[in-house]
Amino acid sequence: MALTPLLLERAADRGDKPAFIDGPSGRTLTYRGWAEAVRRVAAGLHQRGFRKGDVLAIYSSNLPEYAVIFHAVSLLGGVNTTINPLYTADELTRQLNDAGARYLVTAPPFVEKAEQAARDAGIREVFVFGEPSFTSLLDSAGEPPSVAIDPRRDLVVMPYSSGTTGLPKGVMLTHYNLVANLLQSACVLGLTERDTTIGVLPFFHIYGMVVIMNLSLHVGATVVTMPRFDLQQFLQTIEKYRVTYANVVPPIVLALAKNPLVDNYDLSRLRILFSGAAPLGANVAQAASTRLGCEVTQGYGMTETSPVTHAARAGTGNLKPAGIGPPLPNTEAKIVDVQSGAELGPNQQGEICVRGPQVMKGYLNQPEATAAMIDRDGWLHTGDVGYADADGCFFIVDRVKELIKYKGLQIAPAELEAVLLAHPSVADAAVVPLDDEEAGQVPKAFVVLKSQATADQLMCFVAERVAPYKKLRRLEVTDQIPRSPSGKILRRLLVERERAR
Repeated sequence: MALTPLLLERAADRGDKPAFIDGPSGRTLTYRGWAEAVRRVAAGLHQRGFRKGDVLAIYSSNLPEYAVIFHAVSLLGGVNTTINPLYTADELTRQLNDAGARYLVTAPPFVEKAEQAARDAGIREVFVFGEPSFTSLLDSAGEPPSVAIDPRRDLVVMPYSSGTTGLPKGVMLTHYNLVANLLQSACVLGLTERDTTIGVLPFFHIYGMVVIMNLSLHVGATVVTMPRFDLQQFLQTIEKYRVTYANVVPPIVLALAKNPLVDNYDLSRLRILFSGAAPLGANVAQAASTRLGCEVTQGYGMTETSPVTHAARAGTGNLKPAGIGPPLPNTEAKIVDVQSGAELGPNQQGEICVRGPQVMKGYLNQPEATAAMIDRDGWLHTGDVGYADADGCFFIVDRVKELIKYKGLQIAPAELEAVLLAHPSVADAAVVPLDDEEAGQVPKAFVVLKSQATADQLMCFVAERVAPYKKLRRLEVTDQIPRSPSGKILRRLLVERERAR
């Protein structure tokens, strides 16, 4: 079945239940209202010449109407390409051109950049949320056309990969990919129709798009949207709307574990924190769980897998704080040797490979990159190093390309970061390779402090907890660790800063 008809079918029975609430204003979009808006906007787009296979770009922060335009496009057999609203006009133009977008939807704060890029990319029409251009779509009369969709072949969304290992690539995801991942995720993530969840992670990113926006529509939960992350507003929103389930990334878990602001708010309704997009250390997970009195679970996935492939099972009482859990139903996973590709056994570190119905169709116009990612047997090579224990629970160690090679030995930056974050004076940390004439590479840490500590004290703290070859050789105190919107540490920026020196 195609994605949007599946969700519309379920929405009919939910009537006036809130589907989305705009956190800052309290404006509510019910399930009935969402379904009617999707149909009207689809009809309006069709009247303006939008046809099956056309690409529409969404360049906006989170708000309820994001789910309206996304599914109006989907209902018409079109393709959404979702774009980070922090992109410059040039970056936006590049994605519009690469994706072949002909229509663009944005929000008022981003209109100037959107219009500049639209001119450069030959966009036919720009719509702005909350302004007459978009309101006219909402006011459209008539029914949208019935469009035949082949779920296995037809694309529904084309987000772009992060670009941390090269130029961003369009990830072609079909209706089948997303529907499969919704069904898989609904079985294990523990989100139910009784939950109110918080939509603070960006909907342009696959995590927010599928695991928050679409999974909530699938199970019947209510999503409270936030346009951006601000800790105080985040805490206020959880308290005000009695949020019960929060999808987050490790920096948010870290703040919930350590920031004194948390004590000022009633977060007692929160029952599950689900963390993804980057490795979460056991110490941070346990600290957040103890402080908040809720379960902290972790999952794993990537844009190319729609996104979820692994998840810890909430409510089982058998959580392993640092583990990403076993594979989802109908998902195969294995660990292979990074060099030889040979399959490895329990507790042996290697590259994680996955296979299942959520694996992308491929990269847009990049057959070589697709072939490098997905082998002939359908195994997607994630580029992440990890291992599986004897119980089948998987653990992430680090990225293949981010491993530090010290005299031929491999050091995982994420492991050293987890140790640093266990120190009471450390608020955030990142570890990068530093070129060294003798050793090849040595690890250097960048640390954000929450209380006084010297570099020597922190380096000794780490040295006492890791093998001698893993110890930090340099440490620098900084004001902020650069991260992507999904929470991943942008180590390449720190490396580039070092090389510039």
